[in-house]
Amino acid sequence: MKTKILFVAWLGAWATAQTPPSFADEANGKSLYSQRCAMCHGVDLKGTGPLANKSNPPTPDLTTLAFKKRLNDYPGVIVSSVVLRPNGDLIPRTLQENGVKLPPFAWRIKDLRDVNQYMSGMISRSR
Repeated sequence: MKTKILFVAWLGAWATAQTPPSFADEANGKSLYSQRCAMCHGVDLKGTGPLANKSNPPTPDLTTLAFKKRLNDYPGVIVSSVVLRPNGDLIPRTLQENGVKLPPFAWRIKDLRDVNQYMSGMISRSR
């Protein structure tokens, strides 16, 4: 398990180190976030989506200063670790329990970087 977590951390760090944020596609990040994250985190990233209170633990507010610091300190790691889920099945279980079916998606490093950039921009504008 520890090896998998370290791999995800390395993957996230590598993803953001390869291309400067200015090359991230914020439109792609917004699209992916809207399709795959907003149902829990809400369009405002504050944990206000329709499934926000249907998971245990409840969906966190991504606009807090603590999360912003984590996103800045570990760019790409946060997004990739959630997407790749090394710590369990919370996301798929919550979706399944609530009858939500998402088509499979083959995440590319670019997608992780784009979502990270989109979220960083949204968090900056929300404060």
